[in-house]
Amino acid sequence: MEQYAIKGGNPLVGEVEIGGAKNAALAILAAAIMTDETVLIENVPDVRDTNVMMQAMESIGAIIERIDRHTVKISGKAIKDLVIEDDFIKKIRASYYLLGALLGKYNKAQVTLPGGCNIGLRPIDQHIKGFRALGADVRIEHGLIIAEAERLKGGHIYMDVVSVGATIDVMLAAAMAEGQTIIENAAKEPHVVDVANFLNSMGASIKGAGTDVIRIKGVSKLHGTEYTIIPDQIEAGTFMFAAAVTKGDVTVKNVIPKHLESISAKLTEIGCEVEESDDAVRVVAAKPLTHTHVKTLPYPGFPTDMQPQITVALGLSKGTSIVTESIFENRFKYVDELTRMGASIKVEGNTAIIDGVCKYTGASISAPDLRAGAALVIAGLAAEGTTVIDDIKFIERGYEDFDLKLQSLGAQIEKISSERELRKFRLKTG
Repeated sequence: MEQYAIKGGNPLVGEVEIGGAKNAALAILAAAIMTDETVLIENVPDVRDTNVMMQAMESIGAIIERIDRHTVKISGKAIKDLVIEDDFIKKIRASYYLLGALLGKYNKAQVTLPGGCNIGLRPIDQHIKGFRALGADVRIEHGLIIAEAERLKGGHIYMDVVSVGATIDVMLAAAMAEGQTIIENAAKEPHVVDVANFLNSMGASIKGAGTDVIRIKGVSKLHGTEYTIIPDQIEAGTFMFAAAVTKGDVTVKNVIPKHLESISAKLTEIGCEVEESDDAVRVVAAKPLTHTHVKTLPYPGFPTDMQPQITVALGLSKGTSIVTESIFENRFKYVDELTRMGASIKVEGNTAIIDGVCKYTGASISAPDLRAGAALVIAGLAAEGTTVIDDIKFIERGYEDFDLKLQSLGAQIEKISSERELRKFRLKTG
């Protein structure tokens, strides 16, 4: 089993290129099969989740050609099977996008109930509610979500909670439904906008993405397109906090600074210098970090996917900080691992009370999920001594070449798969 071995203590310095947004890519890949014409998608991140998604699409007859590592050509014209029971797809949350895409194109679909990271309940009730509002019959049988309709008709949907997944899924299904669909209390995240832009480039008529009311006029068919996926705000934010925690100076390139405003604001608040340019953000941590309070909220609030990373930073900040998690109820599982490294954090319900300590120390720990895993890597980079992280498969679900990008900034991190390799790493790094 592969692990990361990390020798902490080096400030991260330099420039790092940010890849395509995983969360946008998963929905855009699914949407690409909604036309029989060929679709070319650029800036696709080469991570486990996107590869699993493409494997599932191929299992039902989609033709996928990799032009290069980050560019794919997709044709949905040969799709015969509308049942996705691929064992791999159970492992990713975004499998439900195939439900919306297939339902939108063929008026029926069956997809295995989704999995992903165990960070709390992520119910699909809003997806089901949306599909039903479009006239579909939706039921769950034998571990499959089954959705079918004689024909889909536009509807008015008010989301009970702001849900990125449900907003995108209903948007997919409604793109070719008869008449007009209105989604109220829609999610406003950048990847919702990206998916709407992609569908519009295929001939859909979607207005209002990025606001809380999205209006969709159904079209009879979609056509081929060429499209480039937006940069990943969470990957960018992770490197920004890595700079803060290691007392470094890092420029994240190929980003949209507007998408990073809530992250930049918190970094400034805790004592970092943040400089923005057109498509880059530089983070310099020259002064000791100070405490703050943060609450995760839907976009444009502070992202839940950045909560573990800011907690790692606040664990090394002067004073007492409070982090409130308002999106997922099970997102502090990594705190036990961080405590093994010397952090002083008390979790009460959905709140973590953090007393800053002067240093972390290396330990053997496990990544409980994708974002927490990345946050623990950051903690290891700041820690005294060697840290070994298990279950890095979670991290690889959403970060491409994470170890290599960190190495390019001066981090001492290596992927290892045996005790012998760990001994070699310890010898090499002293």
